Amino acid sequence: MKSNKRFLGPLLVMLAGVFWGSMGIFVRTMTSWGFSSIQVTAVRLTIGAVLFLLLLLIRSPKDLRIRLRDVPLFLALGVISILFFTICYFTAITMLPLSTAAILLYTSPIWVMLMSVLFFHEKFTSRKLLALAMAFGGCILVSGISGGSISLAGLFFGLGSGFGYALYSIFGTVALRRYSPFNVTTYAFLIAAVGIQFICPPTELLPLFAAASPPSKAVLFAIVMALVTAVTPYLLYTLGLARVEASRAAILATVEPLVATLFGVLVFSEPLTLSSLLGILLILAAIVLLNTKSPLKQEG
Repeated sequence: MKSNKRFLGPLLVMLAGVFWGSMGIFVRTMTSWGFSSIQVTAVRLTIGAVLFLLLLLIRSPKDLRIRLRDVPLFLALGVISILFFTICYFTAITMLPLSTAAILLYTSPIWVMLMSVLFFHEKFTSRKLLALAMAFGGCILVSGISGGSISLAGLFFGLGSGFGYALYSIFGTVALRRYSPFNVTTYAFLIAAVGIQFICPPTELLPLFAAASPPSKAVLFAIVMALVTAVTPYLLYTLGLARVEASRAAILATVEPLVATLFGVLVFSEPLTLSSLLGILLILAAIVLLNTKSPLKQEG
């Protein structure tokens, strides 16, 4: 029983990565209907916030209360992590090759590990360092090594996406010391959803839904997208983060590009290259390394 509990946290984090890995299916479908990447993000965050709020109201309305002194923490969680990460990542996609943007996004475990050592005094073990190198190398191989010049602005937004992505683990770890995972995810999405309205107001989205044939199909698809790529994975990740060190969780979440590659092969008939296969094996090896005990002692 104790062994099963030890694996529950990593399992929840990896399941979150699996759901995030399906994002390409939904984004490609909605962009084919005329939505831009930022508009898809606005739909995802807004519907996700509504669903999280309904879930919290049904489950435990009293959990809606937060302390006034913790408002800055939730603002940071919603604006600096989720919203900042999203804007940086989708801007990077427009300025860089997709593979380069993906590689820069997955610098996030490096940021998390460094900040976790600095703020949470987590041990910087040789096992974590090796797993980090394997996971990052695997992400590079899965994403592909693109050529061409990289603009300074593109590099800034790409690194910013990785940093913003990492901040969810850092701010989330602090918030989970005081609130339930439902609290944390609900307020993070509510604040991010409010923020995205200033960038992409509903007046941009309503005509696109109205033009869909039929509109009800597009609305239902958007709700499913929010459930699969936002509500479920963020809740799973936050639940996992309550049981797993932030640095370890960030490395475990690199299962996402692995799953995205497999979805590309299975759904869109994209070729599985040798480098992608090697990258998948490296990421899997990093996950196994993080979840096995040292024969001499278990590293923290």
